[in-house]
Amino acid sequence: MRAWRETVAGRLPPAGRAVLAGVPGLCAVAALALCTVGVEHAAEEAGHRTAAVVPAAHRAARPPIVPRAKWLGDTGETGPPVRYGGPVVAVFVHHTDSPNGYDCADAPRIIRALAAGQTGARLFDDIGYNFLVDRCGTIYEGRAGGVDRPVVGAHTQGFNHRTAGIAALGTFTAGTPVPRPMTEAIAALTAWKLGLADVDPRLRAQLVSSNSLSRFPVGTRAEFDAVAGHTDGYTTSCPGAALRAELPAIRERAARLQGRTQERAQAARPR
Repeated sequence: MRAWRETVAGRLPPAGRAVLAGVPGLCAVAALALCTVGVEHAAEEAGHRTAAVVPAAHRAARPPIVPRAKWLGDTGETGPPVRYGGPVVAVFVHHTDSPNGYDCADAPRIIRALAAGQTGARLFDDIGYNFLVDRCGTIYEGRAGGVDRPVVGAHTQGFNHRTAGIAALGTFTAGTPVPRPMTEAIAALTAWKLGLADVDPRLRAQLVSSNSLSRFPVGTRAEFDAVAGHTDGYTTSCPGAALRAELPAIRERAARLQGRTQERAQAARPR
């Protein structure tokens, strides 16, 4: 069991690195890792001390979410034990670094392939993302554990606790159009998920790094936009320059869906 924990923490043996290098979808696989249980629990406890969570006053409507059974299919798998953290105070947006010209009806097959790439080498016990969104704006449940619960994912090295990973199906490098239904769905999902802890999507959140393979040494208290890009926490080009450029508009749209006003955001913004 100790060897498995070290592997998912990012301390990969040479053979494991070779496997990851050959798996399609760089962003979908290469940097998705959980930390050791002890380190993550310590970071979670520290995170609880840095950000008080108040009863939600700005809850947005829950958007339609396709359950994971719809894309997982009848595999007979029971799934791994689920791990939960503290309330979700930020989301990290990703792209899956996969082709864009897919038929949306084929999204379940694409998600199965992504999950297989992440779990086939036995480095992950489940798909890393908490949610996935296709180009038509359909939202899929990713990692098991319940969409309304703070499931610890494997999406952003060092910052999987108290966050949710939302992956856009496709590759959104500079100059690539980002479908409007996709950004609208990400905004709706963000508004609902952050609203469960009364988090304003336009503000910032403090998180504690649980892994020195992130941009921040283990134990460092880092501040992020409540709707951040994968690259903010880990050295990567994910979620692509085009999708990253959409994040300010996604934050504003999510805040409106929560019923917030610009004046409230300015008054509440940390100094």
